[in-house]
Amino acid sequence: MRNWIYFFLAVLLVSGGLHKAAAQQADVVTDSSAVDTTHDYKLKHLIVPAVLFSYGIVALESESLKTLNSDTRDELKQHIDEKLSIDDFTQYSPLAAVFVLPNLGVKPEHDLGERSIIAGTSFLIMASTVTILKNVSNVERPDGSSDNSFPSGHTATAFMGAEMVYQEFKDESIWYGVSAYTVAAGTGFFRMYNNRHWLSDVAMGAGIGILSTKLSYWLFPEISKLFNKSESRVLNNMEISPYADQQQQAIRVLYRF
Repeated sequence: MRNWIYFFLAVLLVSGGLHKAAAQQADVVTDSSAVDTTHDYKLKHLIVPAVLFSYGIVALESESLKTLNSDTRDELKQHIDEKLSIDDFTQYSPLAAVFVLPNLGVKPEHDLGERSIIAGTSFLIMASTVTILKNVSNVERPDGSSDNSFPSGHTATAFMGAEMVYQEFKDESIWYGVSAYTVAAGTGFFRMYNNRHWLSDVAMGAGIGILSTKLSYWLFPEISKLFNKSESRVLNNMEISPYADQQQQAIRVLYRF
């Protein structure tokens, strides 16, 4: 299954590279280096996560949306031959791309140290939110295995990484972000396919993941002030990459002395 991670990274690289080449050939080039708006707060950026949040929250009490959850689960069960644990790996693929693609020649918006800070902030916001909601919502999983279904942590992790891919590489090619979001959506689908989450769990997880990353970019100018130059040098000498196999998931950290 680990090969799926490499496959999705390849999709990100190839699709983004093809789009960039096409744009250059059409002479459609914009100079975004003059003004950095990455960390600017704009209300319109909240529309998508707000819609997903609203759907997830309303679905906790709405009988019609609960019925939609059940109908979606029943429809998927009719076509499930066997469970596929691909979502245990694809949840990390977008975040892995944030750190791997620059090593393949794709220029990111921020250096390694800055990306590490942003990713760490995003993960802290996302994981805290997911954990709190799981503990207070007490929604039973579709397979009846536990009562911490809402929201989907796998989906939140995937969309957190997908939004970061978009933010870091959108000036190189928008297709890096499109590909990452496709992988994230696939992760959410397989959480339902494997009967581990309801549709509303996945929607809420996606909203949390997107918003967590947006918040981390908006907060970055202030958070970066907490790190002095020596700490930044330490971070820039580090290589961080997710690792997963059938027995464990981890993050590997390599440091160059």
